[in-house]
Amino acid sequence: MAVARPPRLLRLAAQWLCAPRRDLAGRGPEEPLPVVRIPRALQQRQSGRRSSPRLVLARPGPLLISARRRELSQPARLTLGRWERAPLASRGWKNRRSRRDHFSIERAQHEVPALRNLSSEGSFADLGLEPPVLRALKEAAPEVLRPTTVQSSTIPPLLRGRHILCAAETGSGKTLGYLLPLLQRLLGRPGLNPHSTPAPRGLVLVPSRELAEQVRAVAQPLGISLGLQVRELGGGHGMNRIRVQLSKQPPADVLVATPGALWKALKSHLVSLKQLSFLVLDEADTLLDESFLELVDYILQKSHIAEDPDDLKDPFNPKAQLVLVGATFPEGVSQLLNKVASPDSLTTITSSKLHCIMPHVRQTFMRLKGAEKVTELVQILKQHDRAYRTGPSGTILVFCNSSSTVNWLGYILDDHKIQHLRLQGQMPASMRAGIFQCFQKGSRDILLCTDIASRGLDSTHVELVVNYDFPLTLQDYIHRAGRVGRVGSEVPGTVISFVTHPWDVSLVQKIELAARRRRSLPGLGPQ
Repeated sequence: MAVARPPRLLRLAAQWLCAPRRDLAGRGPEEPLPVVRIPRALQQRQSGRRSSPRLVLARPGPLLISARRRELSQPARLTLGRWERAPLASRGWKNRRSRRDHFSIERAQHEVPALRNLSSEGSFADLGLEPPVLRALKEAAPEVLRPTTVQSSTIPPLLRGRHILCAAETGSGKTLGYLLPLLQRLLGRPGLNPHSTPAPRGLVLVPSRELAEQVRAVAQPLGISLGLQVRELGGGHGMNRIRVQLSKQPPADVLVATPGALWKALKSHLVSLKQLSFLVLDEADTLLDESFLELVDYILQKSHIAEDPDDLKDPFNPKAQLVLVGATFPEGVSQLLNKVASPDSLTTITSSKLHCIMPHVRQTFMRLKGAEKVTELVQILKQHDRAYRTGPSGTILVFCNSSSTVNWLGYILDDHKIQHLRLQGQMPASMRAGIFQCFQKGSRDILLCTDIASRGLDSTHVELVVNYDFPLTLQDYIHRAGRVGRVGSEVPGTVISFVTHPWDVSLVQKIELAARRRRSLPGLGPQ
């Protein structure tokens, strides 16, 4: 009887069992070892992890940077060195897959930097202000009890007749810092015989009508108490309106003006600057920009700037004391300042927090697609509206980069029944007049605006700033964020920024790196 052949599978198994084992330990020296190849991408990933370890919280505690990915958060007790590589939460944000990522710069302190380390015994009288000015300050602003750090540094040299360049963070009290010495100087020097042409003895030059209204609102109550007339000369109107403003009686002792309106008045011989004793350039970095420089240069040519403090002592030959004030002075502004005054004649005063991320304001950055910004903004505004109904709450500023975006976004908020105000530079002067004052008085809780509302305007009721469009420069970001957390603010401030474009991410990375290292923003070093 024939034996059946084993199946093919059994034959293969038998051959494998009878074959010699491939044992690495039993290999001879002449036999090569097998090579295991690691993919290059995996090699780079492993080497990157070894060279830049991620920051991991060892134990819970207060944070300086809180990120959605917790390993990228930074404890408040840790400060990165100048040359230490920082694990930025925004490092991969130029990739579209980073959508919906976010991080926040947390509050490191609750008190405004301008009020820290001040002696409780310090007073305006110690700075050299005379009793009439002190009484006027008490009547006009009873809530101002002691000078800020900037005011303590600025007022004494101004009273000594020095030209001043004051560079300090937003909301630190710079306006009163130059107004009080200005008014005291005018008190001690009566005006000369009036001429047919109005000739103010003090001039405050500002870049916008809104800022002119605000400075006038601060200076006018002080002037009334001291018997001095404060007038405003805003732009956007025809020559008839300018002529009416300058012809008011009694004539102005202090004129608060925009460059365009004052330039028209000087060209038409409606005003003279021959009696100036005090000249202030408020928001000087903006006034010295290309858009205003030609007008400001013409105004300075018509003014008689004193070369040294001794020139200010002759009452029959008035010379003007020069004050330059600003919250940001980018690199390159020092060259423009040489056209205004010699560097030796300027006393420079800078604050310790100049060009730094404000430590008392929480700042959140959200990586979004352009189509997601409207939905996110509406949700933020509705949450604020619910919070306002249940308890005390502040107002909101929403910044856009163009007037067309302000108008378009306003129509969308109208569709959602969200009441708001709009402020942008292309509005007629009659529409712009008083919009920011209405917002300050609380007629509306939301203001959609361009950067026209970011420079110098006081906003102590603002609780939240939303950068719907991320600002184009770091100095614009500082000014926008400076609308909250000001001296006298009633509510803690928060800034929320929507980050959309690659150039937005580049600025955000500079801000985050400066915050992690607790250093000033690049390109905005002190002059």
